Amino acid sequence: MAEVVRMPKMSDTMTEGVLAKWHKKVGDKVKSGDLVAEVETDKATMDFESFQEGTILYIGVEEGKAVPVDGIIAVLGKEGEDYASLLTDAPAASTTAPVAEEAAPVASAPAAVSAPVVNTSSDARVKASPLAKKIAEDKGIDLSQVKGSAENGRIIKKDVEDFKAGAAPAAKSTTVNIPAFIGQEKYTEVPVSQMRKVIAKRLAESKFTAPHFYLKMTIDMSAAMDARVKMNEVAQVKISFNDIVLKAVAVALKQHPNVNSSWLGDRIRYNEHVNIGVAVAVEDGLLVPVVRFADGKSLSHISAEVKDFAQKAKDKKLQPSDWEGSTFTISNLGMFGIDEFTAIINPPDACILAVGGIQSVPVVKNGQVVPGNIMKLTLSCDHRVVDGATGAAFLQTVKSLLEEPVRLLV
Repeated sequence: MAEVVRMPKMSDTMTEGVLAKWHKKVGDKVKSGDLVAEVETDKATMDFESFQEGTILYIGVEEGKAVPVDGIIAVLGKEGEDYASLLTDAPAASTTAPVAEEAAPVASAPAAVSAPVVNTSSDARVKASPLAKKIAEDKGIDLSQVKGSAENGRIIKKDVEDFKAGAAPAAKSTTVNIPAFIGQEKYTEVPVSQMRKVIAKRLAESKFTAPHFYLKMTIDMSAAMDARVKMNEVAQVKISFNDIVLKAVAVALKQHPNVNSSWLGDRIRYNEHVNIGVAVAVEDGLLVPVVRFADGKSLSHISAEVKDFAQKAKDKKLQPSDWEGSTFTISNLGMFGIDEFTAIINPPDACILAVGGIQSVPVVKNGQVVPGNIMKLTLSCDHRVVDGATGAAFLQTVKSLLEEPVRLLV
């Protein structure tokens, strides 16, 4: 019996997915566990493996298009089986016309496989399939420049996709021509990525729902700098200042459980475990993989884990288990030359620590002005959970650990 294949929910924040690539086409046989497609979520591009078996009778979304979670993306069944009623009875889920071009005819297929595209431009005189026209229109491709490979030079979907592969990225560009001696106004518009949509939604909710307040503290990093040099003489993995900060925060959280907490609406959760999210910048935005039980891990272990997460994030290979379950978050922009900044809390965490770069500046020690190395920390707190005195005490502990880093080793 034919059955629909729906867009799965691949992360806790996913509301829709982009069908990045199909690995199967209409008429292909599929077994449970076969790789069917690649789906771009708000955090990564993930493999979609089938848990159903049968022949693909229908594909309802083009590559590059978004589909809501639980939306129909395909139909599996026996070859030649009637599946029209499944699409009629189910709510419309696909954001695009169904894909059926270049596939073998399937019995009892819906009457309208792809809607014709009305085109009043020069493309209308070009022989092309409706689907090819639609893709070209979406991508801003001039069909008169595309060579058709079908009968009588007709352009099909594959021709447009092949052309796109060798062309510049499709984006809407508008130029307003004004006198050359003044200049030119120009802009480019690109679609909002799944990741950016979720970042916008979650951080806007956090900023305008959680009452943020900020605590700032300056740390003398001279002892930490000396200690890091000695550590890296024997460590198998190069230890960074971010690793040292992460370890200090983990130890401090065990001493200040009120900071290691989560706002859950009708209750507050005080976490006994320490799972620290580490903000990692990627091309499309920001990912926050989690170093679990960080207080019990060595600096070398933390360093290796953070480096592995950073590479996975850039390669879009992180899995949901990598970014779920943080109890506290650290965001470090020191490597980008930022002295200090404030960060927005990553819900449901109660706090996030913003870490600036180490600055070489004159400082006063024992009444004398001497060279110093300072780093500024800013703790963003959710006032529904953490009070000022609680946050201040936590920062004092972090400061004492960083200024006497030998305490991190015992």
